[in-house]
Amino acid sequence: MLKKINSVFNFDNTYILLPQQLFAECLPTVVSAPQLLFYNEDLAKEIGVNFASLSDAEKAAYLSGNAMLDGAQALAQAYAGHQFGYFNRLGDGRAILLGEHLTATGIRYDIQLKGPGVTPYSRNGDGRATVSAMLREYIVSEAMHALGIPTTRSLAVVASGEEVHRSYVHEGAVLTRVAASHIRVGTFEYVRKFADHQTLPIFTNYTIQRHYPHLSGAENPALSLLTEVMEKQIDLIVHWMRVGFIHGVMNTDNMSIAGETIDYGPCAFMNAYDPQTVFSSIDQNGRYAFGNQPAIAQWNLTRFAECLLPLIASESEQAIVLATEVLNTFSLSFERKWLRMMRNKVGFTSEQDEDEALIRDLLQWMQSHAIDYTNTFLALQEADILQEEIYKNDVFIAWYACWQKRRSIENVEGSFALMRQSNPAVIPRNHLVESALYDASEENNLKTTEDLLAVLAMPYRYNKEQKKYHSPPADGGQGYKTYCGT
Repeated sequence: MLKKINSVFNFDNTYILLPQQLFAECLPTVVSAPQLLFYNEDLAKEIGVNFASLSDAEKAAYLSGNAMLDGAQALAQAYAGHQFGYFNRLGDGRAILLGEHLTATGIRYDIQLKGPGVTPYSRNGDGRATVSAMLREYIVSEAMHALGIPTTRSLAVVASGEEVHRSYVHEGAVLTRVAASHIRVGTFEYVRKFADHQTLPIFTNYTIQRHYPHLSGAENPALSLLTEVMEKQIDLIVHWMRVGFIHGVMNTDNMSIAGETIDYGPCAFMNAYDPQTVFSSIDQNGRYAFGNQPAIAQWNLTRFAECLLPLIASESEQAIVLATEVLNTFSLSFERKWLRMMRNKVGFTSEQDEDEALIRDLLQWMQSHAIDYTNTFLALQEADILQEEIYKNDVFIAWYACWQKRRSIENVEGSFALMRQSNPAVIPRNHLVESALYDASEENNLKTTEDLLAVLAMPYRYNKEQKKYHSPPADGGQGYKTYCGT
């Protein structure tokens, strides 16, 4: 018998007060043998969650969905989405929102179980997730947080004791995800397409009040929301480009209105620099390649703008003109923020006209010689870089001389400090993540994951003793594929 607990989460649920077209109340399916694999103590303390009085077995029961916490009002959210460009009616097919946790400082977080069983939106799926897929999300989302990138986070992973059938039989798991919210571009698409006309203004106002309350008094709140969400997405994509992250499935249902990275399915990190890099097994045409992510973000935002048109102006032609004016600023804003980010990576604290050409020349050389993206920017911080065999190249040596001349006008300490802040020494290298997942799911050994998480928690600390975490795979990651896990 589980002990009665009242103070784990401070639930203050608002989504369930919205029109019922937007969700379906449902409970997690009980699992046979929940076992706590990982519990994120740092995140729990950060958001004011206290499981201290509970044993691991009791934590596992609550965080698998076997028992409901006081104040929880479980529901699955409805949404739609353009998946690889094609519109579909979707919804939480393997996720259940327990409720909204309100911190002592008034910050609101969704607490969601991922993989807790069938919901009304499961579309013939089993509603389950695998240990491997949930550990991937735990590892990568926590790494992204440590890298300083807006992201949903992972509070816990619980093995379910259930079999999950994919290409072969896996052990099942449930992940507890913490997010600013799970409102997506696809949620607005659902509202626009399937809900009644009264729901769009209600839901838009709810989103503004929850995420951008400063827009409430704007002359045109819907247009201001579009602008705000666009800039948040630009900032996010620039962060992804900074560390070589490839989301892998940038469908509109995977674009958060809050500007967080969400849904770590076939995600991966680039080794050798190449804008056309794709790792996702389902992205056969490279729609979501590394270099395509900015354009896809703009495409997704256009779908968002289409949803808001009735609120932007009563006349459709005027609404289209106003929305288009906002969307047309995307490219200029992205290029400006991308260039600022790249200046930081090469240690330019000031702005000079030749900076962009110098940066693009470096990227072109890296691409033509299949040079590791992360390690090149680390090597630039080393005085003996030209002693390394890989950089004994006439084109690079000439570029390096130009870079040194350009940096001569900078404060040396400030330049290196900027580079150290911008360039991680450690990223979740794909082969290291796969090794951790294999050991955990096939060998029942969590130590590899624990060790990797410890290193990823301090990604900007360069320590040569951790060399194995810095190096790409011997084959450069050729042929590596990631899968969505559904």
